[in-house]
Amino acid sequence: MKKIAVIGAGIAGTTTAYALVKKGHNVTIIDSRRYPAMATSYANGGQLSASNAETWNTTKNVVSGIKWMFTPDAPLLFNPSPEIQKYRWMLGFLWTTLKGDHKKNTLDTINFAKKAREIYFKIADEEGIEFELLKKGILRFYDNAKEFKLDKEKVSWLHQEGMEWEVLTTDEVKKIEPAFENNKNYEKILGGIYTKSDASGDIHKFCTNLERILVEKYSAILQLKTTVEYITRQKDKLVLTMRHENEIINDSFDNVVICAGVNTQSFASRLGDKMNIYPVKGYSVTIDLKDEISKKCAPTVSLIDQPVKIVASRLGDRFRVAGTAELAGINTDIRQDRIKPLLKWVEKYFPNVSTETYTPWAGLRPMTPNMMPITRESKMKGVFYHAGHGHLGWTLSAHTAQIVADNIDSN
Repeated sequence: MKKIAVIGAGIAGTTTAYALVKKGHNVTIIDSRRYPAMATSYANGGQLSASNAETWNTTKNVVSGIKWMFTPDAPLLFNPSPEIQKYRWMLGFLWTTLKGDHKKNTLDTINFAKKAREIYFKIADEEGIEFELLKKGILRFYDNAKEFKLDKEKVSWLHQEGMEWEVLTTDEVKKIEPAFENNKNYEKILGGIYTKSDASGDIHKFCTNLERILVEKYSAILQLKTTVEYITRQKDKLVLTMRHENEIINDSFDNVVICAGVNTQSFASRLGDKMNIYPVKGYSVTIDLKDEISKKCAPTVSLIDQPVKIVASRLGDRFRVAGTAELAGINTDIRQDRIKPLLKWVEKYFPNVSTETYTPWAGLRPMTPNMMPITRESKMKGVFYHAGHGHLGWTLSAHTAQIVADNIDSN
């Protein structure tokens, strides 16, 4: 049995802590915020999606990104301000694209995603975790013939991993999601792709409810409002120097796992580890379905509007719509010109859903240039990383947490 510190109380940290306590270790979860899961794990698109586990390193995405980067309401927005880490990350992204790693990395992430999905289902059953889990699949739909054709052609290699990739006609799209009915814009939909084993759920609820279980059932310690300032090795122990409000605390551990999202890069730099994580900003709106008409007319199947890169999930009496990517550094300011396209999308496809009451949000996805998560050990023996999942943190973390926990046990 080891005493292990997990830095970060988001989805990466929560799943890591759970994997470790299930192996019998004593775990302390440390986070600088007052409550857990208040950063990137607060209001994402909600999808547990092997179908959307594709990496972005394609020539097509590079070309599209160049076209979009200076258009305020485009799926990608680029802030050209000088910043070494940003351009270093972009060069890494381009290099991965030129190497042609897209297919291999996508198949790896699909494999991770399928394993993670089963772990989430198992946790929900065994621990009684409530997080608005819906096992109704994920439906991609298209109003662009070129995009639809390109995705249909992926069937030949995606099926190698045993993933459903059911191509649908326009009428079949409406049959799976009746909320599209009686909408003039529905006529523009050319078809869809359905992955019935996928699911959706509220990431914030999952984290907060599982952390309650970690504390009450598995005796984990949740240490909030605490900032880790230094990690040092003293003989066979790792010592964390932490600040809790105005008090300095020193505590020793056998292992430390850094699950600090975009702040993981800062830890790596201090520990002398090579790492390239950059914050890719995403936005969401959470719409309160207050009236019966809105509840009836909002979709229940989780959706991906592939041409415009918008995802949507039903979370009980709320409707979450998310999308866009923005390269602007550590910045969570909410820009209205990035929120408007999400609200217009709701009005376009689900006009009877009232958007009078909604909550906007912006979060920073910790993304590596090759879009692959980091689960390795630091140069400082006993320190491990679990970060860099990008837009797939919710989709992958339950499995990559298990990889980290196994690495610690075998060390």
